[in-house]
Amino acid sequence: MSSADRLFIENINNILDHGVSDKGMEVRPVWEDDGSPAHTIALFGVVDRYDLSKEFPIMTLKRTFWKSALDEIFWIWQKKSNNVHELSSHVWDAWADEEGSIGKAYGYQMSVRSGYADIRAEGLERAFPDGVFKENDTAFISGKRGLISKKNERGLWTLDQTDRIIYQLVNDPGSRRIMSMMFIPEDLSEMALAPCAYSMTFNVMDGRLNGMLSQRSQDMAVANSWNTVQAALLVYAFASAYGFEPGELVHVIANCHLYDRHIEAVKELIKNEQYEAPKLKINPDIHDFYDFTKDDFTLPGYKYSEFDHKFPVAV
Repeated sequence: MSSADRLFIENINNILDHGVSDKGMEVRPVWEDDGSPAHTIALFGVVDRYDLSKEFPIMTLKRTFWKSALDEIFWIWQKKSNNVHELSSHVWDAWADEEGSIGKAYGYQMSVRSGYADIRAEGLERAFPDGVFKENDTAFISGKRGLISKKNERGLWTLDQTDRIIYQLVNDPGSRRIMSMMFIPEDLSEMALAPCAYSMTFNVMDGRLNGMLSQRSQDMAVANSWNTVQAALLVYAFASAYGFEPGELVHVIANCHLYDRHIEAVKELIKNEQYEAPKLKINPDIHDFYDFTKDDFTLPGYKYSEFDHKFPVAV
């Protein structure tokens, strides 16, 4: 049994046995087919831990389309896009406008540049050795990363969130401030959906890169394995590119819930046959996060049980 299967079954049983229903309360989500309220039973404050040095945390109770999950990670963290037309899957289509935008969410937030007092040009050269050149007091990063500029009014180098994490992993791996943040209150009104998985925190201990995914809300039946796999892929990718061993993934879920229309199907799902977890293989020749493609990741021996039920998604 994989750790992902074990924790999923434990969490489902805990929700079924001890979860609290929100019936009687006004809720935002509705069912797309008839517009009726989508109620849940939920637990608060679930924490799951995965040892990434031992196995890749993917469910085998049913198939997780992990390549699509990886594509979405690259859409957010590499392309820094908020347009579904640049995403190969259709998981965000229900929230996109006519032009394909989901507003100031996810990739948009990863693209926002901020000034940092501790950024130095020599650190940029170490983090991006093939792409940085200096001209007066401005550093340019070529290719996919765009421009890193020095603010005139305060003299600070500016980085977006992905580049900031890369800079810290290369130059200051002992920092306790290596993290992303997508839940920005001033922009929430311009987001199609407030980010569910809103923050990744990275920490290096004894040469191992650990990650913590913070999530305000999770639809267990639809998204649990998807979100866990995505966070794990980020840890593996950054570890491989920048010289660390994969460590632990901690997944913190504030509201961990089952929708009312998912309950009976989930009871059947957790009875499925389970298999050993696979191990992820990554191209060891990639040393720049932006150079990774989906083809650089393989999951040989991934076995899973068939499960044909389609869980409706509340919107």
